[in-house]
Amino acid sequence: MVRYFLGAAWLLALPPALAQSPTPPPAANPAGMPPARPAPPPQLLLLTVAPDGSSDYRTIQEAVQAVRDLSQVTVTIRLRPGTYREKLVVPAHKTRIRLVGESAATTIITGADHTGDAAGHNTYSSQTVLVQGNDFTAENITFENAAGAVGQAVALHVDGDRATFRHCRMLGNQDTLFPAVENSRQYYQDCYIEGTTDFIFGMATAVFDRCEIRSKRNSYIAAAATTERQAYGFVFRDCKLTADSAAHQVFLARPWRPHSRTVYLRCELGAHILPAGWDNWRDAANERTAYYAEYQSTGPGANPNARAKWSHQLTAKQARRYTLKNIFGGESGWLPQE
Repeated sequence: MVRYFLGAAWLLALPPALAQSPTPPPAANPAGMPPARPAPPPQLLLLTVAPDGSSDYRTIQEAVQAVRDLSQVTVTIRLRPGTYREKLVVPAHKTRIRLVGESAATTIITGADHTGDAAGHNTYSSQTVLVQGNDFTAENITFENAAGAVGQAVALHVDGDRATFRHCRMLGNQDTLFPAVENSRQYYQDCYIEGTTDFIFGMATAVFDRCEIRSKRNSYIAAAATTERQAYGFVFRDCKLTADSAAHQVFLARPWRPHSRTVYLRCELGAHILPAGWDNWRDAANERTAYYAEYQSTGPGANPNARAKWSHQLTAKQARRYTLKNIFGGESGWLPQE
């Protein structure tokens, strides 16, 4: 007992720093190992843009750049009503972006670049908006090229895969909408697309559901550049084809490339559609490789008996193949919401 009290008294007599248990030194960093990185900040899933500066960002481009690269979750960028005068690019590393406006009539992205302008633009660089990132969605937005009837002037150029556009407007003249590359699948639902010559053109596999397709003068609507490796090209389902008063002799499509594929299913065709329907782009050889077809067209422009002899009128069984599951299947199936 005496020893216990003497030991306790000796311990109490020590200075506080020595009386406490020592703190173990930090673990040595293993040789050659970099220090641990701090955790990244949480990803914002909603960003807002207003041209008057009253939201998170003043321009759409700034908001796009703020999205984490190669995002694995959808990030919504909400656009306040206004006119956005931007040459917008959604780069390939900006994935899963969703642009949403309040209405296409009040939310407008516009530009005026065109082939042969002072800046030296061509068809492939004249676009107002370029989408390269995969899994892009746009809703309630107008994409406009306001250059006028000055040649090729693209409003919307889409390279990314699994792109969806709902309740959008694409406004322009020649080459308005460019669904561009072979390995791109694109879905347009309840959209309005207008133009003059070849105003829907490109290599992508694209479906247009319940869209209004408006011709502004005598010319051609679609110019697909489908390759021989693609089972589908442009597919118009339950669309309405309308025209300005200046347009009364319009072809459904012509082949930009020899294996062009374009099909109209249950579409209402205005009187501006020519009886022959399809053009071979001044090359009879295209008639052997292009695939152009209709199923149950209605309206004054529907004239199956007068169509070009090398085109096709589908049977009900053939028409049933044109489902989104079949069209967008590919190696990795994609099924956009109808």
